[in-house]
Amino acid sequence: MMNLPRFAFLVCFSLILASGAPASLAAVPLKTICRVKGQEDNSLHGLGLVVGLRGTGDGGSFLPTIRSMSVALEMMGTPLGKNGPAELKDAKNVALVLVTATVPPAGARQGDRIDCQVHSVGACKSLAGGTLFLTPLVGPDPRDRRVYALAEGPITIDNPETPTVGRISGGCRLESDFFNPFVKDGRITLVIEPPYADFQVAQDIVELINSHMTVQSGGVPLARAINQVTIEVLVPRQYADDPVLFVSQIMELPLMEVPLGPRVVINERAGSIVMSGDVEVGPVVITHKNMVIQAGGAQFVGLDSSQTQTTKLKTLIDALNALNTPTQDVIQIIKSLEKNGKLRGRLIIE
Repeated sequence: MMNLPRFAFLVCFSLILASGAPASLAAVPLKTICRVKGQEDNSLHGLGLVVGLRGTGDGGSFLPTIRSMSVALEMMGTPLGKNGPAELKDAKNVALVLVTATVPPAGARQGDRIDCQVHSVGACKSLAGGTLFLTPLVGPDPRDRRVYALAEGPITIDNPETPTVGRISGGCRLESDFFNPFVKDGRITLVIEPPYADFQVAQDIVELINSHMTVQSGGVPLARAINQVTIEVLVPRQYADDPVLFVSQIMELPLMEVPLGPRVVINERAGSIVMSGDVEVGPVVITHKNMVIQAGGAQFVGLDSSQTQTTKLKTLIDALNALNTPTQDVIQIIKSLEKNGKLRGRLIIE
């Protein structure tokens, strides 16, 4: 065997389930596998100015920043003179930035403070030492120009390698309540989480709700599946003034079996790979950098071609780990297998 150079090793924690383990969960409440539509993250955004930089700003040649500075000065009662934008040509301590903040699924009330992120959009070299000038933030709907929050404060750079990206802890203050309605037209919508999204799971949930809520509905079916992800549930008349009670009862209903087929769950940010033991790899030859690994039929050829094993994804990952393959490379190989139809299981990217 030829000598292969050692790769930089990244530790990959993989949860490997035994091949003979049952692919189901027993008696799980609905709230563990689905959520109510309207209970999700929402983004606020706006364009703002960072001031106080040490000569690392956009400079006088970046016109969007100059225009923004002109508007800000005029709003503060200090309009530009007869020379107009030319007066700002030496302003190197200012940068135009995109400001974003994420409102949690439960929403937020007026006066709450959340973190916000700041990204340079111009020629700025670094946001280090800068302070965000008071910036209004609007909601995710571009048609709604209502100001939901104001952001300001000193910027912290978390990664020195990307000094044009920073954050402000608690820098976003909600100016009005931000809550998504969860009842629309007398109905709630359940959204099945990606790992469990399946037509059979959706049908099982519908039957569970309709069988347990017979008394409340007067025998009328309340739930119907729209697709493998979405289920509509009619709110009974007696819960019209207290939909929270109805939702709490629905989400606590126990689903006795959640069928799960072969699947691989990858979290790219954490560098983790979680897979069931029955995920197989179809016949394929993998060439990655200076590695060549073959999987085909009922055999797997890795470090030792004399060994014959079943073609399991676990076996492939074991071989890659033996070669000290970085986790991100392993993830890219798995994604390529799925793209080429050689991954015999469902791939879920978190």
